[in-house]
Amino acid sequence: MIERFFIEKGLRKVELESYLKSELIRAGFTKAEIVKTPMVTRIVLNVTHPGLAIGKGGQNIKALTNTIEKRFKIDNPQIEIKEIKIPELNAQAQADKMKLLLERGFSWRSVAYKVVKDISAAGAQGVELFLAGKLSGKGERKRRQRIFEGYMKKVGEQAKLVDFGMASAYPKAGAIGIKIRIVLPETKFPDKLDLKSHFEQHVPFWVEKAEKVEEESKAEAKQEKEEAIEKETKEEKEAKHEKAGKAEKKEKPEKPETKARKELKEEKKTEKAKEEKPEKKEKQKQKGKEEKKNKEAEEEKKEHKNEKEKSKEKSKENKEKEKEVQ
Repeated sequence: MIERFFIEKGLRKVELESYLKSELIRAGFTKAEIVKTPMVTRIVLNVTHPGLAIGKGGQNIKALTNTIEKRFKIDNPQIEIKEIKIPELNAQAQADKMKLLLERGFSWRSVAYKVVKDISAAGAQGVELFLAGKLSGKGERKRRQRIFEGYMKKVGEQAKLVDFGMASAYPKAGAIGIKIRIVLPETKFPDKLDLKSHFEQHVPFWVEKAEKVEEESKAEAKQEKEEAIEKETKEEKEAKHEKAGKAEKKEKPEKPETKARKELKEEKKTEKAKEEKPEKKEKQKQKGKEEKKNKEAEEEKKEHKNEKEKSKEKSKENKEKEKEVQ
């Protein structure tokens, strides 16, 4: 049956962890992670003191690999040791530490309050410690003590985000059960999320696009302004240069002309005059002819007018005579 296979696998893992805990109790063993690959079975051991777990020249690891292969029938086991960098923020490590101290004979009150103080000093958001059993000593009744500090989630899906560790100590007076819950500094509960800060850290893609478009348009506008300013400055500089050039030309005295230059100028003038003379004569002749024609036309017009006036006067005289005869 498939169920039996999974049950056997789970039991084997529990047996392995209990064995590793007994062997690496001084090294601060908390949990084992088993990763199966086609070639090797990798076993990662989380430990507070990796030097004690490895041993001199890796003696402890070699011994552990041999026993795991023979006793638990795991093919090609390969042990890796992972250090717990801040043991104060690991619930299981703190529970095991308390167990050792209580079994040595330390007062549960001093141990419990010290552990809670260390955890909160390490930066935990909240701590809760439960102690139950023979706390008062011999002949006294068993009782339960709760010590807490900070914020704690105990119910619902969010309770899975809380780190949990448990252990049972066996001092001379009697058994004491230990339960520790720690809210780590990086854990974020959904009901405690600040939306403003969340959206500042995780900006939606459409907001990023809009911001990019705005930045590009601003950059283009800035470039256009700069180009316009550059053009204006160039034009102003050119105008200044032109003005300066004109002023220099005005200020510059004219060079005295040499004799040879004067003679050349005079020769050019005479040549031009010679070329222009026949043209002028022809133009004058044409003008004279046109003037004559105009005069003749005007005289003809005047004679025509005089004849019309005379004919009108004669017609008037004839009419007057006819009237007199009647």
